[in-house]
Amino acid sequence: MSGTSERTRLIRAGKAPERLSRTVGPPIQKGSTVLLPNAAALYDERQATYGRAGLAAQATLMEALAELEGAAAVRLFPSGLAAMTGAMLAVLKAGDEVLVTDAVYKPTRRFCDRVLSRFGIAVRYYPPRTAAGALLAMSTPATRLIVLESPGSLSFELQDVSAIAALARQRGVRTLIDNTWAAGLLFKPLAHGVDLSVQALTKYVGGHSDLFMGSAAAREPALVKALDQAIMDFGWSVAAEDAYQMLRGLRTLPTRLERCGAASLAVGAWLREQPEVAEVLHPALPGAPDHALWKRDFCGPAGLFGVVLKPCPDLAVQAFLDSLTLFGLGFSWGGFESLALNCDPQFDVRRFATGFEGPVLRFNIGLEDPADLIADLAQALGALRSAAARG
Repeated sequence: MSGTSERTRLIRAGKAPERLSRTVGPPIQKGSTVLLPNAAALYDERQATYGRAGLAAQATLMEALAELEGAAAVRLFPSGLAAMTGAMLAVLKAGDEVLVTDAVYKPTRRFCDRVLSRFGIAVRYYPPRTAAGALLAMSTPATRLIVLESPGSLSFELQDVSAIAALARQRGVRTLIDNTWAAGLLFKPLAHGVDLSVQALTKYVGGHSDLFMGSAAAREPALVKALDQAIMDFGWSVAAEDAYQMLRGLRTLPTRLERCGAASLAVGAWLREQPEVAEVLHPALPGAPDHALWKRDFCGPAGLFGVVLKPCPDLAVQAFLDSLTLFGLGFSWGGFESLALNCDPQFDVRRFATGFEGPVLRFNIGLEDPADLIADLAQALGALRSAAARG
């Protein structure tokens, strides 16, 4: 750069090295502009031409997730909800109809009711345990998509995903599942015939409650192209730093999920024996509803489950939650910390009654010692009893 001014030399100096040192993780590339090698490459869609599409960290994460999901490709979204809504918009158009499980994640339901209906896409909800034949009998010539969630959000019903996917494929209907509970590890939707496997990476894959991201996985090239077009048209992107952290979480996913799942079985089995508990909603527990289906399709338990209390006043439920010391009170789940939540305020949007005997709580079992968690629950049940006795 001899002959140029110092101002120009400072702008041009300090470029990235031609060769990067090899590290365990990918480089974090921060850039909107991508410099191309020549004029012919400016409009070559086979390579990255703009940073929004993602660079090394995002590409490495997508490759690793595709291995996890058994997918031809995985695409990233800024959140789990964005992955659900983005995957739905990738395959739906005005005039179509979508059948959605009544146990679907509430924000996804809100999108269906507020957005899809506004753009001329009909939405119908079905009971979560509807058999495959009965579900497909609900379809019409306009039905293009069936949305599944198994286990269902908050109420933990399982669906016969393989049977539904097989019948849907015969009818030319696409299937999409929210597979966040299984994290792409405990259950493989694509191997069971599902077209689109979506999960909130925010939960188990991230594992530390400190970042947002979602993914959608597909085997068919046409569906991968549809996801790509939706991402491009809506301008979705994820940051390189977040992709790097998510990849780091993915490396320890099997170890963390195995420990959380085992602890959830121990805590769930203990809760089942308590006089204040009517039912434990954990499909991995022997004797639980849908346990046979879980045993057939899943390779392990997750740490998230529900508990139905025997009828008691709302103030007693609040006393129980407020007495917990090792369980945080909060939404989301899948992190290293245990959480608790009362579910009943979210059931008011359901089309079909849940039929539970009493109040429903949800627990996320983290990496704490299960004996300590049980002790915390025991003293909280004491607070529930005292509050219930006071009326």
